Amino acid sequence: MSESPTNDLMEMVVGGCTAQAIYTAAKLGVADVLAEGPRTADEIAAEVGANPDGTYRLLRALTTRSIFAEQPGKRFTLTPMADALRSDAPNSVRALVLMAGHPITWETWGELTHSVVTGEPAFWKLRGMRVFEYLARDEEYADLFNQAMTFSSNIETPTILDAYDFSRFGTIVDVGGGQGRLLAAILQAAPNANGILFDMESVTASAPPVLAEAGVADRCVIHSGSFFDTIPTGGDAYVLKHVLHDWPRDKALEILRSVRASVGEHGELLLLALVLPDDDSPHLGKLVDLDLLLEFGGRHRTTEEYRELLAAAGFELRRVVPTAGAASVVEAVPV
Repeated sequence: MSESPTNDLMEMVVGGCTAQAIYTAAKLGVADVLAEGPRTADEIAAEVGANPDGTYRLLRALTTRSIFAEQPGKRFTLTPMADALRSDAPNSVRALVLMAGHPITWETWGELTHSVVTGEPAFWKLRGMRVFEYLARDEEYADLFNQAMTFSSNIETPTILDAYDFSRFGTIVDVGGGQGRLLAAILQAAPNANGILFDMESVTASAPPVLAEAGVADRCVIHSGSFFDTIPTGGDAYVLKHVLHDWPRDKALEILRSVRASVGEHGELLLLALVLPDDDSPHLGKLVDLDLLLEFGGRHRTTEEYRELLAAAGFELRRVVPTAGAASVVEAVPV
């Protein structure tokens, strides 16, 4: 922070301009062009099909944020942050940037006042349906959404495995586990465990090659269905990663009660979630929580809010295990 609150506030206000500038650079594939070496704005514009002057002004603005660097002769080069925008970079953030800056996302955030005033998702107002319904109809947006979620998972999974020991469980059920990437990683870290992957059939249909590539297909079975209905029994641990936050309280309780009906007397529930601090300390989840309000009608929760929600569904919160990333492991047992 500077000594001027006004300047600090203005820096925050123009943050949206920076976000859209990064999105535009990612959309045009500028970082992929510069992976081959420094280029002038004219050369970059020619390769990406853009206006030379507009390209120069875009890159010049981003250099003030250490995204790209300008060399003599108005030649631009990659910086570590710009390198992460390459489509082929290890842990590339390009998909997440394209999702965050997508016109649909941008339009939804433009209705934040509506959501704050009404408490209702702006996405519903704009599209007339829930996000997941819309994803089933817009293939391009759904593909981008899935890429962004895969990136987030790839970043979070190692930190979760470093912080929490899954090897003490015999059978691990991943509820809403998608294509099985998380479960595959857990089973690799717990070589004596077996897994059950549970999600909608439209999602689990793509799971077999993921499990096979990870070398865990022989230890994992796939069940398809809705977590609002019957969840497979027989698990020692039921894992829900970033599931509850997508739903309002009544729906979150439905999901937890479905798990409670399936978990055995000695089973455990593991919520992999962003747990908010209950004070004014900074946390990524506090901003992401607004996105949940806007798009899903869901929310992130504090430890005490999780404790209350879990109790209403027949669970006792036992502990919260932090990780080196944003997510924590919320451990609960049936009562």
